[in-house]
Amino acid sequence: CKCRECSVRTLKGMKKIYLSFAGQDTVRAMKIIPLLASQEYELDFYSGAQLEDCLDQPQAADIKRLIGEKIVASNVTVCLISEHSHSSPRVELELQKSLNKGNRIIAMALKGTQEAVLPRIIREENLKFYPWDPQQLRRLLEDDRAKLFNNSR
Repeated sequence: CKCRECSVRTLKGMKKIYLSFAGQDTVRAMKIIPLLASQEYELDFYSGAQLEDCLDQPQAADIKRLIGEKIVASNVTVCLISEHSHSSPRVELELQKSLNKGNRIIAMALKGTQEAVLPRIIREENLKFYPWDPQQLRRLLEDDRAKLFNNSR
């Protein structure tokens, strides 16, 4: 939107949220995006070629650069955890870039996930892991008082 109100809100620091999820979870992640839509923040994510499929190919550098640009433009990273997250090179890359940039990281189970191994960075940084709850996620995203990497209440 190009209206004055939206431009002012963006200039005043509209939150930009980066969604991190394993490539195998793309269909599940796309189904929940409408639940997270808000005029208070902008959602972004990588939905191109699977990084897992081209790690040893020249296009991997382009994918990593594109993901890095999206994360640099964001304020918060939401890692949607599933049974695939801990072994996904893309999730590892996204979380490492988010950590390096200083983004607040929120780890929440992807809808339908009953059990999962947490990605390395979530474990090492001792980040709180939340079960799927869109209202809780919205509250976490709206909480301006939360400190970086301290996503517990």
